[in-house]
Amino acid sequence: MIHWRPSSGFVGDVIPFSHAGRIWLFYLLDERPEDPTAGASGMPWALVSTTDFVQYTDHGVVLPAGDREAVDFDCYTGSVVADGSQLHLFYTGHNPRRGDANGSYQVVCHAVSDGDPTRWTKQPELSLGAPAGFVPQDWRDPFVYRTAADEPWQMVLAARYADAPDRRCGVVARLTSVDLEQWTIAEPLWEPHRFITQECPDVFQWGDWWYLVYSEFTDAFQTRYRIARGPDGPWLAPGRDTVDGRAFYAAKSVEHEGRRFFIGWIPTKQGDSDTGRWEWAGDLAVLEAHQEDDGTLAFGLPAEVVAAYSDVQQVKLDVEPALDRYAAWVGEVAPERCLIALTVDVEAGTQAFGLLLHASADGEDATVVRLEPQRDRIVLDRWPRGRTGPAQWQVDGDIPYVVELERACPLPSGRHTVQVLLDGTTGQVVVDNRVALTFRRYELGPGHVGLFVTDGAVDLVELQVARRAG
Repeated sequence: MIHWRPSSGFVGDVIPFSHAGRIWLFYLLDERPEDPTAGASGMPWALVSTTDFVQYTDHGVVLPAGDREAVDFDCYTGSVVADGSQLHLFYTGHNPRRGDANGSYQVVCHAVSDGDPTRWTKQPELSLGAPAGFVPQDWRDPFVYRTAADEPWQMVLAARYADAPDRRCGVVARLTSVDLEQWTIAEPLWEPHRFITQECPDVFQWGDWWYLVYSEFTDAFQTRYRIARGPDGPWLAPGRDTVDGRAFYAAKSVEHEGRRFFIGWIPTKQGDSDTGRWEWAGDLAVLEAHQEDDGTLAFGLPAEVVAAYSDVQQVKLDVEPALDRYAAWVGEVAPERCLIALTVDVEAGTQAFGLLLHASADGEDATVVRLEPQRDRIVLDRWPRGRTGPAQWQVDGDIPYVVELERACPLPSGRHTVQVLLDGTTGQVVVDNRVALTFRRYELGPGHVGLFVTDGAVDLVELQVARRAG
């Protein structure tokens, strides 16, 4: 699987780290016990590593959960840094049995390694709780970095102010240290007065720009980012301030050999059903970032992933204009795991066009990747959408697409490319190597692939389906 998942459990927040020529992907191993508070063990960190996001080496659990009374009964999100030959792992400790009437506390915990990312020694004496003025139940996701080699270490955290409006008290708290052991509270990195909190903060420099990446669940479940000319802000919103949609959450980034990758997880849904609610954790997924002149980030599939799909089949469709109607052209059945590539020239004024996936032979049942030039957006739709009753009109017509799966996407007239990576029930769409939309679909249907146009015209340049070689 390209979208990797352990044989037992699910991938939660991913903590990427570049070291010794490999990308080490620590992740929260969600084994989904029926009652997490009653279990004999909590949530550990597990690890896989890769050089290409195609082949993975599974290293299993590398940071075990603490015992029932330990502050790190659950080992939650953090970061890994190198200081000389020694590696330092910072993580969130949580125990549902420790806290007060307002909930259980979170603390920053510390572990060290002599250079082997698979072997860690915990340092419980260095645990750090929230200082006065911050909510002790939200003091998590420590991210440690330096703005320069001769500057002190900085740690940013997902935190909340005490005695502040609950939905707008989130703050990216900050501490500093010269030795990675003793930490001093500093001015917050960012106070947006907008979110409950900003999870999984991530800070990096790329050329003349600094980036602050975070995930939030107040306005929408999405990973967002801000840009600045310096490491302290002010943090400005770019034109497209999201990495992906609802189905690519808690993404954190890593620089590896001059490239920047974002790794998140594709959530499962309750009951393995398209109508089920999103669940926490699922399958690992990756996007490669590219930097535009104004600091905005564009996202695409890594070249190594694309190259893995080299068994190419051309899809032949006789496409005609649909200037005043909807028209669809359906081809052969595509594999459940494949890479679909579409290139089209879009006529000015076209209302919508896109791909039919998992489709029936007549195109009526399908996963619909719809690009809408009039709105400059891409959405995921599915048909049939469901029924609210027996009457003809009770077909969920007031839900025009999967509302959590919508992305702003520049779509001027002219040439556009669309890539769709299908990996069983998961999928990733990339438009013009710029805008990504990840999704999950359980009801896959017969599997035909097709093209459609609404009120306009497209010239089909190429449509191909590629399998993995070997």
